[in-house]
Amino acid sequence: MENILVAGANGTTGKKIVNLLKSSQYFNPIAMVRKQEQIEQFKSQGVDTVLADLTEDLTHAIEGVDKVVFAAGSGGKNVVEVDQEGAKRLMAVSKMANVKKFVMLSSMGADTPEEVEGMEDYMKAKQNADQHLKASKLNYTIVRPGTLNNSEGKGKIELKEKLNKQGEISRADVAQTLVRALHDDAPCNITFEILEGDTLIGEAMNEMTMSVS
Repeated sequence: MENILVAGANGTTGKKIVNLLKSSQYFNPIAMVRKQEQIEQFKSQGVDTVLADLTEDLTHAIEGVDKVVFAAGSGGKNVVEVDQEGAKRLMAVSKMANVKKFVMLSSMGADTPEEVEGMEDYMKAKQNADQHLKASKLNYTIVRPGTLNNSEGKGKIELKEKLNKQGEISRADVAQTLVRALHDDAPCNITFEILEGDTLIGEAMNEMTMSVS
């Protein structure tokens, strides 16, 4: 089984990612948390944890890690330091550790931050992090969902490199897409957008793989 570091494991989407990885036969999640009191909830579920802060040195967090999912976010409070520079710090140590793949949870609109009213700073930070990942020489997948909601996952999405429309998607389906992106047969070195849709997640990812191969 591959060890998957989940940055942002204590977040709403992060917890869903950890649960999916925990029930997978391929992956072992390592929940990256930044507070001591957050460790116990994962340990009680039998999930490995590592205490690390995206604003500090992350060298220890990447030990023994095969792949990374970046699902962390500052919630708008510290977007440059966490969403941008924190992501870059994790990329740097991932590269040093020869991590096989880095899966980034980004956001629809990160390619045109100036067009997202009221969220320009956040989108700019996400754009900078995405661009840094593309230039990092790490194997990557950048997933850009529309507006996240807490509806029950349907297991079906609409997926394209550019959807050219707005919309919503459940955190559950985003988490499932991110975990699917970790598989070796998933599309690599690509950025795509997702919304709720009618195509099974695995099928949509397979179609994307075929279109870029």
